[in-house]
Amino acid sequence: MSDYLRETSVERVAEHLYRGRVASQWNIADNPNGGYLLSIAIQALQQTLEHPEPLSVTAHYLRPGIPDTDCEVTTEVLRKGRTISTARATLSQAGKERLELICAFGDLSVPASEVPPLTMPQPAMPPPDECLQRSGDLQGINLAIDQRLDVRLHPEQAQPGKAEQAEVSGWIRFLDGTEPSPQSLLLFVDSFPPSVIPVMGVVGWVPTIELTVHIRKRPAPGWVMGQFRTDDLADGRGIESSCLWDSEGSLVAQGRQLCLVLPR
Repeated sequence: MSDYLRETSVERVAEHLYRGRVASQWNIADNPNGGYLLSIAIQALQQTLEHPEPLSVTAHYLRPGIPDTDCEVTTEVLRKGRTISTARATLSQAGKERLELICAFGDLSVPASEVPPLTMPQPAMPPPDECLQRSGDLQGINLAIDQRLDVRLHPEQAQPGKAEQAEVSGWIRFLDGTEPSPQSLLLFVDSFPPSVIPVMGVVGWVPTIELTVHIRKRPAPGWVMGQFRTDDLADGRGIESSCLWDSEGSLVAQGRQLCLVLPR
C-alpha cells in the first residue's frame, strides 16, 4: 500500500463512525496539511457511499489538526441519488472538531450528458527536470510533507518577493511512485507554496479557512501540473484559484480557497 493510502486510511468502528490517525509526515511547519486532512475524511465517505468518487468537495477548517494523533470521522448521508450522492463528514481530534465538509460523489467514468466539451487548455510550462525542487527555504518553514511529495516549481516563480503577479505553477507527484487518483487531487490542490509568495516574499504558513474543489476527470498516470493564482488579497485574507492538469493535458480539477495571509 502507498504511503498516501496507508496514512489516510480509516477503520469503521460503528455506523457512520470511523477512526484513523493523522501522520506527521504531511506537516506544513507544525500543522498537518489541509489537503491531507481532507483526504482522511474522504476515505470515510468513500466507505459510506456507493458512488466511488468525489465530484465536489467544500471543506471548512475549524482548527489545525494534531500530528501523530488519532482522529475520528463521523459521516452523514444527506441524499442518495441514482447518479449523485451528497454527504457530510466531520473530522475530530482530542474531542474537538477540526474539519467540516460537504461533498457530492458520483462516477467519473459515466458522462452526465452528451453536451460538447468546453475546457481550459493546459498552459505552457517547462518540463519537471527544468523546474526547481520545492524546499522549506521558499516559505521559511520546515516542510515534512517533502518526505511524501515531489513538487517542482516554475523557475521564474520561485523567487520570493521578486514578481508582480501572485502566481505559482509547477509539477507534483508522489515520491513513492503512487499514481494520481481523483482522491489525491484533493491533496495536490493544497500542496503547492502559497501563490502570494512571488509578490510578498516569505510568509510562512498560510492557513486555509475554506476550500472548494471540483474533480473533473480521473487523472492519467504521471506528473500532474498545477497553476495557482491570487487576484484578491485584502485585510489579511486572500482568495486563491487553482487548476490541475494531468500528464495528457486534460483539466482534472479546479479549486478555490479563502485563506489567511500572515506576514512573518
